[in-house]
Amino acid sequence: MVRQVCELCGFEWSFEAGGYDPHLKTPSDWALFNAEKEARQCPRCRSARAMEKRKTMQENSSVKEVHYEPRPARFTLKKDVILAPRAKAQIDEALAKIRFHRKIYEEWDFKQVDPCGAGTLLNFYGKAGTGKTLAAEALAGTLGRNIISLGMADVESKFMGDTAKNIHAAFDSANRNGAVLFFDEADSLLGKRLSSVTQGIDNEVNSLRSTLLIELERFEGIAIFASNFAENYDKAFESRISQHVFFELPDMSGRRRLWKKHLLPTIPLVEERESLLSKLADNSEGFSGRNIRNCMRLALPKALLEAERAGSEPKLAWAHLEQAIEEIRRACRDVGTEVNRREPTEGNRHESAETLRLLGAKIRESQNQTEDR
Repeated sequence: MVRQVCELCGFEWSFEAGGYDPHLKTPSDWALFNAEKEARQCPRCRSARAMEKRKTMQENSSVKEVHYEPRPARFTLKKDVILAPRAKAQIDEALAKIRFHRKIYEEWDFKQVDPCGAGTLLNFYGKAGTGKTLAAEALAGTLGRNIISLGMADVESKFMGDTAKNIHAAFDSANRNGAVLFFDEADSLLGKRLSSVTQGIDNEVNSLRSTLLIELERFEGIAIFASNFAENYDKAFESRISQHVFFELPDMSGRRRLWKKHLLPTIPLVEERESLLSKLADNSEGFSGRNIRNCMRLALPKALLEAERAGSEPKLAWAHLEQAIEEIRRACRDVGTEVNRREPTEGNRHESAETLRLLGAKIRESQNQTEDR
């Protein structure tokens, strides 16, 4: 038995020591060693440290309340966004509902059958780069409202229960400030609830999504969700969102308007502008607005570098844009996919079959050698 006095608080206590091999050869030795190691810590101070740690965690969870501040919208629909006709019509209808809300719900008394329809809930879905995030901010700008833009990382918390609190805080801030609430990459928030709950994090996910459903029911403002994977939404969210706006890749006319927006009149050109726009629209099929913007980002430095080497005035030419288009196509094709993957052809089918045949022969040879031994 060993007696010990704590140097910090003066507390005296005793404990059993030894009883294990100093080389710790067995699990029993390790267990006795760890028990002695723990017993050598002052019980009073150890308890105080544990209490302080719990107190700190509670303070971090409750005192550091998250605030979501709205910011001014930088864009408007008319000036900054080029939409396909169907998407434009749906957004115009959503704007009309907001503008004529009093007439619809009060003068025409539609609130009798739709008491929870005070809010406007929109879902923007479609391929990456088609303008969903831009359109959400531009809608806020068109209405003259600020925007609160959030992703999963902005509401997720490491403390149990705080993620749901953060969701509530976001809706509360949007209501108080009259701001448009925008959730980007919304499939991570609106995904299907888990029916088989096996651990604490599963409960947290279900709690988040249940809180979101409740907030959507009573929200009287404007909330917009955007996702590239809307098919992953829980059906309960799908039915609560009034309009689902599909953002498709631009057609020939849309591509021409996008190129015209990016090919500013202040950029010096080698050839006539209208002719160049037609050529660009023809050669960028399948491109999104983001792809077109990235083409310009690549092409403009090419023109400047070429002029610098030649000692001439820089001008943007079709050759610079053509190279940029090809680079974007190559990136779309190769980046984010298995670059070395080969489509099945007669040649590599034969090669794969031959590889399997040789592998089978080696396995059989190994088995025969084992049986001989």
